[in-house]
Formats: sequence, C-alpha cells, structure tokens
Amino acid sequence: MSENQAFKSGFATLIGRPNVGKSTLMNCLIGQKIAITSNKPQTTRNRIQTVYTCEDGQIVFLDTPGIHKAKNKLGNYMVNVAEKTLNEVDVILWLVEPSNFIGAGEQHIIEQLKKTKTPVILVINKIDTVKREQLLGYIDTYRKAFDFSEVVPVSAIKGDNTDELLKCIFRYLPYGPAFYDEDTVTDQPMRQIVAELIREKALRLLEEEIPHGVAVSIESMKFKKHIVDVEATIVCEKDSHKGIIIGKGGSMLKRIGSQARPEIEDLLEKQVNLQLWVKVKKDWRDSDFLLKNFGYNEKDTRK
Repeated sequence: MSENQAFKSGFATLIGRPNVGKSTLMNCLIGQKIAITSNKPQTTRNRIQTVYTCEDGQIVFLDTPGIHKAKNKLGNYMVNVAEKTLNEVDVILWLVEPSNFIGAGEQHIIEQLKKTKTPVILVINKIDTVKREQLLGYIDTYRKAFDFSEVVPVSAIKGDNTDELLKCIFRYLPYGPAFYDEDTVTDQPMRQIVAELIREKALRLLEEEIPHGVAVSIESMKFKKHIVDVEATIVCEKDSHKGIIIGKGGSMLKRIGSQARPEIEDLLEKQVNLQLWVKVKKDWRDSDFLLKNFGYNEKDTRK
C-alpha cells in the first residue's frame, strides 16, 4: 500500500471552541466511535489520535480539547494541548457553528491561527440546522476574518459533505508512506477508550447535576475465554456528588453501567462484566499527580 507513489500521509488536527462537534466529526470521518460526545462543553480532555486509511492515503486525526479560558490545572492542560498541536500537523481543521457573529472565543482562536504557517480549513458544522441560502453569508463573515485555505460546510451528525472534506484534507498532505497499518483506527490504549465510554454515559445521565469534576479510572481488565471482567472507579470531587452518581439504591450507577456495557462489548467484541465504584478525590482537577494518574499527560504528536 505505502509503495504507491501517489500515496499521501500526514496529520490533521481538529480545533474549535467547546461543543462545536469535533468529536462527532472525527467519529464520522473514521467510521467508528472513539471520541466520546455529550452536550456538555470540554468533553474531550486528551488529544485523541485516530487513523483514516483509504487507497489515496492515510490521515492521522488529532481531536484536541476545546480552546477556552482555563479555570484550573486541568483547564490549562487542555488549552496547552490544543494550542501546541497547531504547529505539529500538516493541516488544521477549525470547526465553527454557522453564524454571522465572531465572538471573543473565535477571535482568540484566530489570533492563535495567525501565529502558525499551517494551512487552515474552515469547517462550518451543523449546516443541517440552517437554511442553505444563509451559508454564503456565514462563509463571507469568516473569510473576512482570516485567509483560509479552504472552507467546507458539513453536518457531522448526518455525514453531509464529509467526503468533500476528506478530499480537501488530502490536498495538503505530503506524499509518503503510511504511519500506521491500514487496519489501525486509534493509538489510544484500550483501557483509556473504555474509561472514556463510561465517562460519556455519566456525563449524559447526570446532565447538569454534576459539573466536569468527573474522571474514570480502570482498576482492572481481565480477559477470559468468553468474557472480560472490567472494574472501574468513577472519581468525583465532593461527597454530595458521590451520592448523586450512586443514586437511590444504586440506581444511577446501574444506569451508567447498563448504558456503557453494550458499547464496551462492541469495542472489545466480547461479553463484558462491568463493576463500577465511586470515590471522592477533592480538587483532583488541580492536582498534577492525580491528573497524570487519570491519563492527562501531554505527549508528542509525531513519534
């Protein structure tokens, strides 16, 4: 495959303000769920590396945390990861929602983009929520703010125009062999993906009751012949949060487990016995030790 002289391979990062659909788009492009999604901003905490391979080439996607104003060490880590990535890749995909207004958050991202020489593709997501004739105005608004290499409107949730986006990305990748085998989808450790799937269900089910102070630690994963025993701990910051996560008679914890289990089984292709616990670790988002313990440690993009 990589002997093909026309084969291209390179790195593309997805950036944007929290909750614009970066993880949804990446999952759509690679055709498999790796990054978790929820209606809460800043769901993605680590830089998730996924791989799309076809006969034309290979794109290594980096789904970064949303760029936002940091409030604690976890927030600083997330912003540093996102901004550092801009100079390490071959092309930047900046996701925005369809709008004629460029707010302070978008202006901050534009200032970061002006510091890099990396080509930038503006991806206007959620076009299924607006009328087609409005799009030209949104495109014009953003073109006046920054000199984009391309502008591609898409609907990540419906998959609209994503084939065109892939073609645009390949235009900016160098010729060269693949970085990964063609059957590789992600470089994420399996434990980390399982932890993220559990955290996604917790975020969705708890809605506004629990803020972002939730992490998931996989205590053990034991692979047997026909089943995988998974033991995981949901970590929160306050005793009051622990009660909410457990629920009356353990009802909420059971719901989290029952929603996470089928997706973990799809991922591992085995039956899963999932055991969940809840622990309180006060102010873990401001602890360097605990952040590293939960997997939030920066790593270089290229190996």
